[in-house]
Amino acid sequence: MTIVYVDADACPVKAEALRVAERHKVRVIYVSDGGIRPNPHPLAEVVVVTQGADAADDWIAERIEPGDICVTGDIPLAHRCVTAGARAMKHDGALFTKANIGEALAMRDLMTDLRAANPLRQGGGGRPFSKADRSRFLEALERELRRR
Repeated sequence: MTIVYVDADACPVKAEALRVAERHKVRVIYVSDGGIRPNPHPLAEVVVVTQGADAADDWIAERIEPGDICVTGDIPLAHRCVTAGARAMKHDGALFTKANIGEALAMRDLMTDLRAANPLRQGGGGRPFSKADRSRFLEALERELRRR
């Protein structure tokens, strides 16, 4: 049975993931290193892992299976999920696949190197999360759960 894992730290679509999963009677597991409230919904589970670099990512990657879905903005975690045969989805609904995860990792690494090479660079953080992003996420998760 499909499980939706949500990398819950700083995830803007926690409620939306549960709303879509509820229609399909699918469990949602929110994984965080703290700062997330318990969810009383019977399909929701909140897992708080020991704080530390990548602890939530490790917890998800150790449990995700083919047929499951991970909602994350973390490209290395998405890579681990895709490698395990699961689906990985960004907060705006874009899917990470075997065909595009390598390029996404390479771009992430390149951008990390560029930021490190220019210590005077100001700003960052990317564009703000929009209503259109939220809508695309809802549609994409619905589509993925229907496929199952």
